[in-house]
Amino acid sequence: MELLTILLELSGNFAAFGGAIGAGLAALGAGVGIGRIGGSAVEAIARQPEAVGDIRTNMIITAALIEGVALFAVVVGLLTLFLT
Repeated sequence: MELLTILLELSGNFAAFGGAIGAGLAALGAGVGIGRIGGSAVEAIARQPEAVGDIRTNMIITAALIEGVALFAVVVGLLTLFLT
């Protein structure tokens, strides 16, 4: 019976740990994704300098969408961290 009570006491800490890990992974994933977008955009501009405007517009829109999803994921992770 002692083991069961110890595990029940620790279950809240595991949820908080999961929230912190989730928030960190979301931020890390967004950073990697936006870095890849920037690198690909620079390569595309180097290949076709005349398409700079279209490439830049698409890059900014895609980076903004990734940033929005990452912000949502970080908020959910932090809510899980602080509300458990």
